[in-house]
Amino acid sequence: MPDNQPASLALTTLRGGLISALIALAAPAHAEAPASDARWVSDSLSTYVRSGPTDGHRIVGTLKSGQKVTLVASQGNYSQVRGQSGDLVWILTSDLQAVPGQNERLPQLDAQVADLSGQLKHIDDSWKNRVQGMQETLDSRKALIDELETRNKALNEQLEQSQSTLRDTQARLGDENKQVMMRYMVYGGSIAGAGLLAGLILPALTRGRKRNDRWF
Repeated sequence: MPDNQPASLALTTLRGGLISALIALAAPAHAEAPASDARWVSDSLSTYVRSGPTDGHRIVGTLKSGQKVTLVASQGNYSQVRGQSGDLVWILTSDLQAVPGQNERLPQLDAQVADLSGQLKHIDDSWKNRVQGMQETLDSRKALIDELETRNKALNEQLEQSQSTLRDTQARLGDENKQVMMRYMVYGGSIAGAGLLAGLILPALTRGRKRNDRWF
């Protein structure tokens, strides 16, 4: 529905932002500020450690992938670190990273993903409720519009019927007025004719009586 497009677009944008945040959390956090001397052995290997800062020094052990160590010094391609046992050893600087390993970050990332997923679901449910409310409002308005259109149609039909009745009544009144006028004209003509006839007959009768009076 067209009226629902702004809400759907906002929801899609919000989802995209949350998904981007999840991807950013899952990726190596290069932008994280490293703890001053904290380092972790790279997740990609288990590496040997030496007694000195060159390949010529003897191997004195290994460090496990993701193990946390403390940086003590750096020389050439090697860094001196202190392991959890407290021993000082040398390891290739390229085998260290400034962010926790995946094994350490994974539970934290899982918690953040769960939290963001919960927020996304809450937002999704909220938008669904809003969209449903808007849909119900639109439906009620549509029903009201349909009802008003039905009433308007009925009123128009009544108006047309009243106008037709009025025209018929006016036509009948016109005919009756014509008939009345004709009657008045006939009545008036009859009176005028009678008056004229009386005007002609009465003088003649009067003259006849006068002549008869002279004979006696």
